[in-house]
Amino acid sequence: MNRAAGSSPVIIAGAAESPQLGTVPGQSAMMLAVSSARLALRQTGLAWADVDGLASTLPVVDLASYVGIRPGWLDGTVVGGCSSMLHVRHAVAAIRSGAASVVVVAHGESGRSRVGMPPRAVDPASMAGQFEQPYGMSGTFSRFTLPVLAYLHTYGLSPDDLAEVPVAQSEWAAGNPRAYRDKPLDIHAVLSSRMIAWPFRVLECCPLTDGGGALVLMSARRAADLDLEHRPVTVLGSGESCEGPGASFMEDLTSFAGFREASARAFRESGLTQADIDHLMIYDAYAHVPLYGLEDLGFVGRGEAVPFLRSGATRPGGSLPMNTNGGGLLYTHTGMYGMFAIQEAVRQLRGDAFAAVPGVRTSFVQGIGGMFGAAGSLVLSNT
Repeated sequence: MNRAAGSSPVIIAGAAESPQLGTVPGQSAMMLAVSSARLALRQTGLAWADVDGLASTLPVVDLASYVGIRPGWLDGTVVGGCSSMLHVRHAVAAIRSGAASVVVVAHGESGRSRVGMPPRAVDPASMAGQFEQPYGMSGTFSRFTLPVLAYLHTYGLSPDDLAEVPVAQSEWAAGNPRAYRDKPLDIHAVLSSRMIAWPFRVLECCPLTDGGGALVLMSARRAADLDLEHRPVTVLGSGESCEGPGASFMEDLTSFAGFREASARAFRESGLTQADIDHLMIYDAYAHVPLYGLEDLGFVGRGEAVPFLRSGATRPGGSLPMNTNGGGLLYTHTGMYGMFAIQEAVRQLRGDAFAAVPGVRTSFVQGIGGMFGAAGSLVLSNT
């Protein structure tokens, strides 16, 4: 995965979300993905005929047929919410190797309206279907309770401390018309919200939404003659890993090996350290995941994530702006949120985010798949 000496950097030349997010009952998952991809391609001046690589969380052959192309490189990796991070990593490798020159990474889900989506069900032959579901752990919220309770107990924290996460992130989402939850929150509002599964209250759980997003990747050399609409974003490094099929399979319930390993690979490949990162996106389907991310990625020490949040470090004006679209808890969460975390990182680096952070040069994006199953990391830069 390391760039060969003298090779052209791989860039994100186009990035766009579907025109509508939230509740979009008139569009299928495929339509949401394709509308996003068309917008992203338009930013590059290219057309579908120029695309020779395609990656998606949707059936990738169906998507290729839908848009009328026959790409020579396909990636249909689906490992949960971080799948888009892995698609970017794989696309970079394909472009560097010459297997593809222009890759579209497209995501679409009708998570709320369920248009064109399969029925929700746990495969009874899967590990979770055999060893978790029979004991009542059938929903994402119930499958995530084991690690968060272990984390809170280990560090002497109260379940009320989880409220710090959505409260901090609400300062970024406040007033954003594209955010599903666009109102500022305080601790009382979070703690007063409905209990879902102990210790999660509803405002500590992601909403379920409809939406899509897409990226167009190519080498900087390939883009040199194009009239790009936006400043390109360079993929400096990436990583992927996994630990097990669910939270109950974790070696240490207070730390996720996938986060540690994928992020270490991304840092190593980029040549950067935590001190070089200006902006951070950590997948946050539930309020505890950013706490694990901050610690497992090495931005704070063990048990220090909650005090770090309380210090204001991740809020507007803080030393490490994090989840600046409001995250999956407030902005949008279609079921697999990773694409939207990448989109926000790109917007910050291009300078066109709703709540733009001044002077951002680097962004680290961390995704999770399943309930502490897979992980994907990206290091992005605008220089």
